[in-house]
Amino acid sequence: MIHIHHESSADAPVSVAFAYVDDASHTVDWLFGLSKFEPNTEQLSGLGATFDGTFSLKPIKIHSRVRVTGWEQDRLIALESYQGFQLKTEWHFSPVTDTTSHIVVDFYYELPGGLAGRAMGRAMEPVVALSIRHSDESLRKQIAAAHAAG
Repeated sequence: MIHIHHESSADAPVSVAFAYVDDASHTVDWLFGLSKFEPNTEQLSGLGATFDGTFSLKPIKIHSRVRVTGWEQDRLIALESYQGFQLKTEWHFSPVTDTTSHIVVDFYYELPGGLAGRAMGRAMEPVVALSIRHSDESLRKQIAAAHAAG
C-alpha cells in the first residue's frame, strides 16, 4: 500500500475549513484531476455517506465508490473505497489560532501486483505529486474565500 502524507494550513477557522471539505459539492472545484464526485445516497455527509468518484489524470482514469468511515465534527473526515480502485483517505483538522486551521491529509492507495502494477505506479507517481500540490493550493484559496464570504 502506498501512503502519502501532507500537511497544510488554511486562513480560516477550523469550522469553516471542515465545513468546506465536508461539503462534497465543492470537491471537484479543488481536488485536482477529480472529474466526478457524486453522492449515490440521499445522505450527503457523515458516517455512511457514499460517493462515486472518477479521477481523470492523463493517461490514467480511475473510478472508485467510497464510503465515509470516520467523521467527527470539525476534527476528522475519513473515506474508504469499497468498489473500484482501492484507496483510503483521512483528513484531520485542528486550530492553529482562531482564524487559522491546520489540515493533515493521509492518502493510501493500492496498486495491482505484477508488471502492470509497477508500470501503473511509475505512471501515477508524478501525477499524484502534481495533484497534491495543485489540490493543496486550490483548497487553501477556496477555504479562505469561503471564510471571507462569511
